[in-house]
Amino acid sequence: MLTFYIVLAIYFLIVFAIGIFAARATKNNSDYVLGGRSLSPAITALGAGASDMSGWLLLGLPGAVFVSGLDQLWLPVGLTIGAYLNWRFVAKKLRIYTENVGDALTIPSYFDARFGNGNRVLRLMTAVVILIFFTLYAAAGFVSGAFLFQALFHLPYHQAVWFGAIFLVAYTAIGGFLAVNWVDFFQGSLMFFALLITPFTVWYHLDHATATTALPSHFFSAVSSHTSTIGIVSLLAWGLGYFGQPHILVRFMAIRDVKGMPVARRICMSWMIVSLLGAFAVGITGAMYYATRGHSFDNEMVFLELAKGLFPTWVAAILFSAVLSAVMSTIAAQLLASSSALTEDIAHFFHIDLSEKSKIWLGRVAVVAVSLVAMIFASDPKSTILSIVGNAWAGMGAAFGPVILFSLFWRRCTASGAIAAMVVGAAVVIGWIWAHSTWPNSTLFSLYEIVPGFILASIALVIVSLKGEQPCEKTLHHFDEVSQHCSEEMSVQK
Repeated sequence: MLTFYIVLAIYFLIVFAIGIFAARATKNNSDYVLGGRSLSPAITALGAGASDMSGWLLLGLPGAVFVSGLDQLWLPVGLTIGAYLNWRFVAKKLRIYTENVGDALTIPSYFDARFGNGNRVLRLMTAVVILIFFTLYAAAGFVSGAFLFQALFHLPYHQAVWFGAIFLVAYTAIGGFLAVNWVDFFQGSLMFFALLITPFTVWYHLDHATATTALPSHFFSAVSSHTSTIGIVSLLAWGLGYFGQPHILVRFMAIRDVKGMPVARRICMSWMIVSLLGAFAVGITGAMYYATRGHSFDNEMVFLELAKGLFPTWVAAILFSAVLSAVMSTIAAQLLASSSALTEDIAHFFHIDLSEKSKIWLGRVAVVAVSLVAMIFASDPKSTILSIVGNAWAGMGAAFGPVILFSLFWRRCTASGAIAAMVVGAAVVIGWIWAHSTWPNSTLFSLYEIVPGFILASIALVIVSLKGEQPCEKTLHHFDEVSQHCSEEMSVQK
């Protein structure tokens, strides 16, 4: 057991060392919020991937596959398609737009610059939506972290939540965006290793004939006629969420040079596909392994149980560190985006003039404040990681996804249309979640809430934009300028 804790201690020291080094490299608020737009393609790629996947990659998804089997196949398929489209069509144009129009450092400030009218209401609303849904999203991460620290140190659930939060908040608040991205590169590599080695090791230890015979019949439900169309659409629809996730979109904004975007896309997609297949394989092989042995643990703990039972102590410690990495990478990115919304956007709304140093310290205080609220949501140990993540992912995707896409590709899009889309998208998602909890057996409300939210938000954006006044000449000029720049970049790469 001593070896186990030594390996974990080394992991913690590496993360803290990166945080301290990043803090020393952070000179102003631009560095703290967006890393001074200095990220290499590799760090951008793994940062986007690691912050995207979160604890559900090693806990939630294997647990869902462990229970439902091949029925969950559509989820990684939808995520892969959504991530690719996000990299292919959004990343480059967003990077160019945010630098060329007002040097926007956050998604709310991008919207402000994009619509060119200094619409403080739009900027404030965007920041508030980010704070609400990211707080819920961070809560899912704290649940993942609590499960992990329970398994590591046998702590009561609520103590485990505090233990994980203190460690996470420390390096995020100290080092800012640079720390989050450098740590994500390290943690993304750990996650990749863990998801490669685990399913192969479990397969090696299987009694294949017995395990295959003992598999429950519902394990193969995805290849049967019993899989509902709504179920498949709901799982595929997770891919829609990518267009509206600020903690992923800011990675595109922070890359050093837009010419490095294709390289970053290839690295991230390769990492993501292998990682998702690995997580899926962990759930499948885990179900086969425990089919004849039985188990008494929570389904979402299957990766941790396999790590403890099948690997040498030092390897198990690395695998546990990988789970911790998955948890921390996403929460850190979300906490930083939330603090940026406070320091850059809400402060801007109230005309609060802060020095660069004051903004950095306010950002650190905001990280702590959002963490405390998220911990309240995470206080229920019965919460499932995948369900919390799904609600928050849908809320962000429906509220911001249509606005991001239309603002980048539709010249006629207006600030009023963007506000309407955010209100409708967020309201539909919240209302759909409530309706599903009220009528859990309803076929209609079993549809993943991002689908109606995204569709209705898009319709609202188009209607309100067309009924309102045309954007001003300056806004249209900026749009045409960025579109021309993107066309030139694509021509050069060809």
